[in-house]
Amino acid sequence: MYTFLLVLLILDSLILVAAILLQSGKGGGLSASFGGMSSSTDSLFGTRQAGNLLTKASWWGGGAFLVLAFVLSLMSARTRQPRSVLDEAFQAPPAAPATTPGGAATSPAVPLEPAAPATGDQQSAPAPQP
Repeated sequence: MYTFLLVLLILDSLILVAAILLQSGKGGGLSASFGGMSSSTDSLFGTRQAGNLLTKASWWGGGAFLVLAFVLSLMSARTRQPRSVLDEAFQAPPAAPATTPGGAATSPAVPLEPAAPATGDQQSAPAPQP
């Protein structure tokens, strides 16, 4: 669904660009109102023209672009599934470490360094021969 709406947004943007670029200019723009080209109220706000096909395509294309962009932004914000707090509450707690009768916790002994090789002073007795 997301990909379909994204393709529609791209097509709408291409149609919108074409409709805007194909329209004819309406007049001198902002410079005409300050240059004294005309002093009537119509020159400040523009004259009301009958909406032709390109004008209507621009308005509808712009509205569709805004709606599609808004819907896509809402869809991209909800990418993760919501999780319930109750699902986490019923998980088994981790096992507690075993304790000795004195109360000290025991853990398996793991050497941090490899054992040093035996030297001449600490030689073990030879193994008995059968």
